[in-house]
Amino acid sequence: MRILLVNGPNINMLGRRDPSLYGTTSLAEIEAAVAARASELGAEAVCFQSNHEGAIVDFLQANAAGADGVILNGGALTHYGLSLRDALVDAGLPVVEVHLSNIHARERWRRQSVTAEVARGAIAGLGWRGYLYAVDYLVEHLKESGS
Repeated sequence: MRILLVNGPNINMLGRRDPSLYGTTSLAEIEAAVAARASELGAEAVCFQSNHEGAIVDFLQANAAGADGVILNGGALTHYGLSLRDALVDAGLPVVEVHLSNIHARERWRRQSVTAEVARGAIAGLGWRGYLYAVDYLVEHLKESGS
């Protein structure tokens, strides 16, 4: 079972970027925790981050055929990344959207997600642990669905 962990713009700055909102855990630490949890559950996590929407679309197009699901923190692309949304649809994989902060308690524009429309679910406001909850859910969902 292979899970794509995709992170969008500015997520590479975690640990230094506004710790009051995003915590002090770095992206490398999150990726290591996700990989470890996935391994415990008999899955593999393939991690990717880019500040460029086209690079993320290219990654999804190149890797979707060999994957079973996607965990996505699209960063700001969550709110306007229509080509990212289309790439998720085209991938045909179950998606779990993750946000470190509670986007529903922040600026009005952050409350709209164009990618949530194509996701099985979303986890917001639970910090880095939200990624682990996404792994747990996605692995269980894939086992239940026979994927």
